[in-house]
Amino acid sequence: MPKVKKKRVGFVIDMTPLVDITFLLLTFFMFTAKFKSQAESEQKFTIQRPYASADTSKMPDKDLALIKIAIDSASGDTSYHYELINEQLRQNVWNSIQSLTPEMRSKHQLIVNLDILGQLVKYTVLYSKNKIKFAIDADRRLRYKWIADATDVMRRNRATVFNYVTQKRQ
Repeated sequence: MPKVKKKRVGFVIDMTPLVDITFLLLTFFMFTAKFKSQAESEQKFTIQRPYASADTSKMPDKDLALIKIAIDSASGDTSYHYELINEQLRQNVWNSIQSLTPEMRSKHQLIVNLDILGQLVKYTVLYSKNKIKFAIDADRRLRYKWIADATDVMRRNRATVFNYVTQKRQ
């Protein structure tokens, strides 16, 4: 045994790698997170999509016109909702429709009837120069008449190619 005891020296932990990993994880989660759009936060309905097992490709994130056919959870009424993802195109199309009120022009998603839906589809095709993709997002509890009416409106306004949004089969 030594006569003089060595004094214990505390240990030091370098915190730099811990901070680096923390910020890397934080940036990873920030870049991969998908936030709700304003149109999704405005809607007061939920859509139960039909199941499909064929083509499960992802919808485009830009240049998309979405026609939602939903059953309102409060009243039980079925209605058409129209949404454009492209902000500039949305402003041009909304301003072209004379029957929209200023309050409706500020919304990202419109509740429409078949006549206004026809005008919206027509001006969307006109202003986008056929570069926009259309999608129908319909509740599976609906009668086919509602979907057939929407596709007829699209066909009359030269929007004959569209996607049908479904739920992936488990």
